[in-house]
Amino acid sequence: MPEEELVELKFRLYDGSDIGPFRYSPASTVATLKERIVSDWPKDKKIAPKAANDVKLINAGKILENNKTVGQCRVPFGDLPKGVITMHVVVQPSLAKAKAEKKVDVAPRKNLCSCSIL
Repeated sequence: MPEEELVELKFRLYDGSDIGPFRYSPASTVATLKERIVSDWPKDKKIAPKAANDVKLINAGKILENNKTVGQCRVPFGDLPKGVITMHVVVQPSLAKAKAEKKVDVAPRKNLCSCSIL
């Protein structure tokens, strides 16, 4: 593949720091990008993803789906083929994990019901 076909991406974290830039083929999937982000995540950050499913990528205001390719997610920016595209990274644990943690924190409810028949 010719080098000019590669897309240059960097990933902006919640605190304004960046991971990258890296070059990817337009055929690379969003899931591949997420795995790279998790593996290259800075160790000194308080919030860190545990798995690729905990990461959400946002480009041009849209959350990217894992099965889409970089070429499908790329928004045309006129005639700027060599520009670096910045994608925003949001760490969000999966709902199953969040619900499991929430159930542990909630105090058990007592059934307080009283009926009177007159």
